[in-house]
Amino acid sequence: MDNFEEKLNDFLTSAFNGVLKSQEQVIRQLSNSDLSISELHLIEAADKGGKGRNTVSEIAQTLDITNSSVTIAVNKLVIKGFLKKVKNENDRRSVYVELTEKGRYIEEYHEEYHKNMIRQIASTMTEEEKKALITGMKKFDDFFEQKNFKNFIDNQKSIKTDI
Repeated sequence: MDNFEEKLNDFLTSAFNGVLKSQEQVIRQLSNSDLSISELHLIEAADKGGKGRNTVSEIAQTLDITNSSVTIAVNKLVIKGFLKKVKNENDRRSVYVELTEKGRYIEEYHEEYHKNMIRQIASTMTEEEKKALITGMKKFDDFFEQKNFKNFIDNQKSIKTDI
């Protein structure tokens, strides 16, 4: 890696880990529980679209994980009091996952946490820096679009390692 690539790698790793760590610490203090980032994102997915509820399949699709993984996580979050299961009145075979009052509180705080973090970061930047960051982040985001990321993963499979 050249100097730019090393710095970018270090920065992205540090920033990603920093956001997750601070988010998890604040959420644990707020919820007074052992809520993980994965569980927090599942709560967020259960509320996706502002509907306040989604099916296990919809949550699995949002998070790109299996229905069985979502079911296990949902059951844990029901026990912790963040989610509840509600039968679909039109189709008794279908179950909705809804946020409880405790889940709604955490999700609203989670949204506010992100808004405040972004506001604070943006307040230290010039308009030119903001535009440059948006341009760079757009390229970063584009890389992870399915087609580009799939090509990257396929290329990684062809590299032989001694790990």
